[in-house]
Amino acid sequence: MKNLVSVIIPFYSNITLLKKSILSALNQTYKNVEIIVVNDNPSIKKIDELVNIKNKRLKFINNKVNLGAGLSRNKGINSSKGKYIAFLDSDDLWKKNKLYLQLMFMKKNRCVASHTSYYIKNSVGKIISKRYAKNQNYQSLIKSCDIGLSTVMIEKKVLKKLKYPFPNIKTKEDYVCWLYLSKQGVTFYGINNFLVYWLSHVGSLSSSTFQKIIDAFKVYYVYQGMNIFKTFYFILVLSLNYLKKI
Repeated sequence: MKNLVSVIIPFYSNITLLKKSILSALNQTYKNVEIIVVNDNPSIKKIDELVNIKNKRLKFINNKVNLGAGLSRNKGINSSKGKYIAFLDSDDLWKKNKLYLQLMFMKKNRCVASHTSYYIKNSVGKIISKRYAKNQNYQSLIKSCDIGLSTVMIEKKVLKKLKYPFPNIKTKEDYVCWLYLSKQGVTFYGINNFLVYWLSHVGSLSSSTFQKIIDAFKVYYVYQGMNIFKTFYFILVLSLNYLKKI
């Protein structure tokens, strides 16, 4: 397997966690990777010096203005050279064999998109929950976003069919992308193997209930073009399915 995998990591704050995420990508058993860190914090001018990890596979892009995680990922995709794109948030970690097992699975099953099961841990490193991966299509995704961003690997040619894969919203930008792709017939194949550690910490955008509701409205009303009644129905369904997972 000589296919290059491009790892996209948007960054805004916490250099210590970023370094750990980068190292979890560099230390993969599958070595044919490039790691693109998109610095979305214009106040940090010399992020490469702060990270201080010397590796020719590691590249940095510095945004002149704050764009948000979604648009930063788009920049990373556009700058990538790999056949495959893997996403990693700057506070999440991969197991060492994550990319190898995922790429082997995708080649064996001839699929263009996949995601894995993952652990959720708190700020002191304790595992507090689990999420199990299963095959996802549009009909299942529209009711519940059960794809962990940092678990996803996808062929770049599939993403490039979308002019802007990730929209400019504060949360759920990945959900919009998965819905766009699945609506076009892409199935996200689930690998029921726990290969990722997702960090849950108080105060993050992903933990803001109010922000999630606002962005859920945008997901259905703006990006899926639903009417107002259908929008509120699916927000309710999405919320209930989320509560079941807690």
